[in-house]
Amino acid sequence: MSYTLYPNRKNRLQRSYLAVPGSNPSMIERAHKSAADYVFLDCEDAVAPPEKEQARKNIIQALNDLDWKAAGKSVSVRINGLDTHYCYRDVVDIVEQAGAKLDTILVPKVGVPADVYAIESFVSQIEVAKGLPHQIGMEALIETPLGMANVEAIASANSRLESMHFGVADYSAFNKARTVVIGGLNPDYPGDQWHFPLSRMTVACRAFGLRPIDGPFGGIDDPEGFKDACRRGAALGMEGKWAIHPSQIELANEIYSPTAKEIDRAERILVALKEAEAQGKGAASLDGKMIDAASEKMARHMLATADAIKAAEAARAKA
Repeated sequence: MSYTLYPNRKNRLQRSYLAVPGSNPSMIERAHKSAADYVFLDCEDAVAPPEKEQARKNIIQALNDLDWKAAGKSVSVRINGLDTHYCYRDVVDIVEQAGAKLDTILVPKVGVPADVYAIESFVSQIEVAKGLPHQIGMEALIETPLGMANVEAIASANSRLESMHFGVADYSAFNKARTVVIGGLNPDYPGDQWHFPLSRMTVACRAFGLRPIDGPFGGIDDPEGFKDACRRGAALGMEGKWAIHPSQIELANEIYSPTAKEIDRAERILVALKEAEAQGKGAASLDGKMIDAASEKMARHMLATADAIKAAEAARAKA
């Protein structure tokens, strides 16, 4: 291993990332009761300009009135972009009035590391001024050619960044890509046209200790297409996917959860390697396949995910 290592900045369960418009209080309440691991309350694209101010107020009330932790989920807010006049007020009002209940802020259309730093500079001041009990994390939405071109620099910057998300809709628009459905596959392309950006972002995240999360899939009437997209993301190392409709929550949770068979094998890997170590061996064989230190890392990660899922489900059962 290199002497330069970047441990995970923050571990959170994020199989399903439910998008909820801040302008709709009833949807926020349903999101609180849902099976989603993570919810982001939206100030940006899902909210029309005349509704921005009221959405902000709704989000503040929802953060303060609903117990998100007891519901077994983390909660984020997607602020408006740095290039809008809504952005600073989103940060100031929400963090000042409800920052104690907020886990992360999702920054849209991040193009350079300074975009994250700009938001952090305000948040840091507010945390000190208000004596907030914890440090609010950051999430970067990579949805422009500039953001993808700078994805490694953004991931490696000294920041509060915890995760990166692939915003396929705006990414397609900025690249003038021909798409059939948001996040879906174009039959004219020989394979998966999203493989490169997803893979590049995932590598950047894993190199610098961030969680890579796949973005939206527009075909809410196509559950199999959504599940296929989840499988492709999981194969690359993604930790979860956006749900833009409640029907997608359980599908994402299903694909991004280790199966009982996988958990059993992970447990047997640890036992087999411990027995091999006692015999002075660095590797072992299990079910006719070689296993080694890398197998142990994968097994421990899978078991940690399984434990986090159990904890979240137990919290939701009590809520």
